Amino acid sequence: MELSIGDKVLLIVPLPYLKTADPMPMLRPPDLVSSEEIGEIVGLIGVDTVKVRFRRGIFLIPIKHLARNSPNQDESSS
Repeated sequence: MELSIGDKVLLIVPLPYLKTADPMPMLRPPDLVSSEEIGEIVGLIGVDTVKVRFRRGIFLIPIKHLARNSPNQDESSS
């Protein structure tokens, strides 16, 4: 799957932990990001990892754990 900066994505597979995208990365608990939360790709790291901005921070997520959000799934509750 090809992703680019600005794409909206969802976490499809729960991770055992989340790794922050800080200059000194830290491991954080996985419950900071729910499976329904939409994130935005803000950076590409190598071939198989991206920086994703979620409500509670920016995390390094393997591409295989993400799915692109389709336009009809945007936040309709606003």
